[in-house]
Amino acid sequence: MIARIWRGVTLASRAEDYLEHLRETGLRDFTQTPGNRGVQVIRRVQGEHCEFQIISFWDSMDAVRRFAGKEAERSRYWDADEEFLLEMEPLVRHYEVAEFIENPLHSSQ
Repeated sequence: MIARIWRGVTLASRAEDYLEHLRETGLRDFTQTPGNRGVQVIRRVQGEHCEFQIISFWDSMDAVRRFAGKEAERSRYWDADEEFLLEMEPLVRHYEVAEFIENPLHSSQ
């Protein structure tokens, strides 16, 4: 399994709006791409900024390329992203997931 990690920063005052934008664009596209196993969005507010990290999980790099295109290490952006993001990071990081343990005591339901 592959973890694809992307980072973005927006104004803290726009964090909720940006999260809604993510739900309507990237998160929707992740989950509709064959080979996607799920996605997590984590964020933290630091002063007037809010840092987001998106960690998506994929069956393989071929599955990542179905989402990202031939240049899988390049960030993928949607038209309105420029309205929210303070900078457009060009690259993402990919990691092989060495271990993934779901805690049976805490289901996501």
